[in-house]
Amino acid sequence: WVGACTRQADVERNDEIAAVPLLAKATPLIGHFQIRNRGTVGGSIAHADPAAEYPAVALTLDATMEVLSSRRRRTIRASDFFDGLWTTRLEPDELLVGVAFPVWGDRSGFAVEELTRRHGDFAIAGATVGVELGGDDRIARCAIGLLGLGSTPLRARRAEAELDGHRIEDVDPDEVGRLALDDVDAVPGDLHASAAYRRRVGAVMVARAWRTAREDACHE
Repeated sequence: WVGACTRQADVERNDEIAAVPLLAKATPLIGHFQIRNRGTVGGSIAHADPAAEYPAVALTLDATMEVLSSRRRRTIRASDFFDGLWTTRLEPDELLVGVAFPVWGDRSGFAVEELTRRHGDFAIAGATVGVELGGDDRIARCAIGLLGLGSTPLRARRAEAELDGHRIEDVDPDEVGRLALDDVDAVPGDLHASAAYRRRVGAVMVARAWRTAREDACHE
């Protein structure tokens, strides 16, 4: 559980965050150290920028948001939290006060990959990947998050379902990238990148992240 006002720089320096490797891997990619010294976990997630790292991590890990108002305290699953571009399911009188990140099993691997014009820029496209192996090296669980490829962070759930139960060595990372982007109906285009370019880059980022997460999980 991470309090909403926790500075991103504190996450970067906290050894306990090693229990949530994807959060630890994503944090150094956020802006520059001056930004991380001021920015908070809750601020990033509540801002809900689809190109930001923490919203994608929260969605990928099925995190739970703890929300408080004068009326009640409630929790919102990450899958229900992001409502649209820079919008969430928070009511006007509610504050995000903390985020609970699940801890995966020992034979798990994680990776974050993103393409930016310069270090510290928002991602043109990116991927957050987690994979957990069973005792027979079959995929027991996997999660593929996408950033910069929609009006909210996205999950490639059909690709995840397709990969479930396969032996990890039989899975082609490039095919994972293709499957993940097949999940995305409409990729946005703007002055930074066309929709077609973002889609192509997104598939490459997924494939790269899958390779790293696979190696991480097999090493464990």
